[in-house]
Amino acid sequence: PGPLAPLIAIPTTAGTGSETTVVAIFDDTPTKSKTGIAHRRLKATLGIVDPDNIRSLTPSVAKYSGIDVLCHAMESYTAIPYNRRPSGKPPSPILRPAYQGSNPISDVWSIHALKECTEYLPRVVENLHSDEEARSKMCLAASSAGMGFGNAGVHLCHGMSYAVASQVKGDFWVDGYQRMDCGRDNEKDSGGKHGLVPHGLSVVINAPAVFRFTGTPMSVMNDAAMSPAEEYSMDRHVECATILANARMKRRGSTAANRVISEKAMREKPGEALSNELLELMNDLNIPIGIRSLGYNENDIE
Repeated sequence: PGPLAPLIAIPTTAGTGSETTVVAIFDDTPTKSKTGIAHRRLKATLGIVDPDNIRSLTPSVAKYSGIDVLCHAMESYTAIPYNRRPSGKPPSPILRPAYQGSNPISDVWSIHALKECTEYLPRVVENLHSDEEARSKMCLAASSAGMGFGNAGVHLCHGMSYAVASQVKGDFWVDGYQRMDCGRDNEKDSGGKHGLVPHGLSVVINAPAVFRFTGTPMSVMNDAAMSPAEEYSMDRHVECATILANARMKRRGSTAANRVISEKAMREKPGEALSNELLELMNDLNIPIGIRSLGYNENDIE
């Protein structure tokens, strides 16, 4: 319809980074679907990021909004590069999609966000109210990841999350989130109740399987030599796994049971390495593993 009135974005979580992006997400409750709208005119005129605005969050909200930052960073960093898009180079830069693939600029923001998030997310969950440094670092990480994925895009973790969140069972809820009556008249099978899978949880619960898949080259499955594009992707997965592993060492301390596998071992199975490190972090943060823990079963899979 035209330009928006000046939009001032003031985030109250360290999560979506929406103060930096051109994307808006919404739930269509009658059809139990979730999707997004992307347009350059949705970008905020001004963003005001203040760590004191997240001081009153519950640990659950801090955890699941923060883990979204982590996934933003890893997905955008491991996205198909902008110069290898199947559709090729657009005839004009203005015709580039909002999500154009990983690129040298998005990489700077994404890798910074990943390093900050792996170090400070556990701290902000454990001691949100008094750890001002952790709150500040996570707010900056959220905005940084927003600038990263806002240019590069995200991939399967987020793509798969929409069904996990929108098809939520009416009796599923996460402690620490305020319950509300959303007026879902069509949920007769659950007594009209509206369940909730927080966005960050719906994303990260898919992430170990996603990165195990994206970090396993098709050529290796077929006993062939890796292509340059596959080598590039594997390097990205190893780099992310190394960052998570180093943060784990710092978090838990160096012991015989807590060690970082060699880079050689990571390169042999990059997807497994990244998936396993992510599972370690999820375990430390007490995040459920697998969609069965959200109330889904085989009958929900098509």
